[in-house]
Amino acid sequence: MAGKAGLKAGLIGTAVLLVMTIINQFLPAGGLVYVSCGVSLMLYTGIGVLAGFLLTPPRTPGKGASAGALAGLIGGGISGAVGAVIMTVRLTQGMGLPGVDPQQMQQLAEAGMDPRIMAVPGLICTLALGSGLAAIGGAVFAAIKSD
Repeated sequence: MAGKAGLKAGLIGTAVLLVMTIINQFLPAGGLVYVSCGVSLMLYTGIGVLAGFLLTPPRTPGKGASAGALAGLIGGGISGAVGAVIMTVRLTQGMGLPGVDPQQMQQLAEAGMDPRIMAVPGLICTLALGSGLAAIGGAVFAAIKSD
């Protein structure tokens, strides 16, 4: 059952993604932000692989993709929402965005842009990337290990 496997993998993946989301919120500006982004993308693919693994045999790429997409939506939705809340709280307390130095924050303010408006597109992007990468991971795993 793709739904059951996707739900289990999504909940397990959510725990891992929440830890990564919290770590991402406190990284200093620099190259670590890009490394953590890559790690997060690999985690979404891993969630899809886990969803494909949890499928009952015989596995098909279609079932793996649907289980992975569901797992990615669950994990991406929850971790993206938590990340948006943390980001909004940080901005209201004047802490700035992770990976953005104070000069860049000042330039955003001078341009009249409120960084909090990036929370919604960030959540949508997280959902899209999370479900897409997890679907790919689930489909590939199910195609490789069908029994």
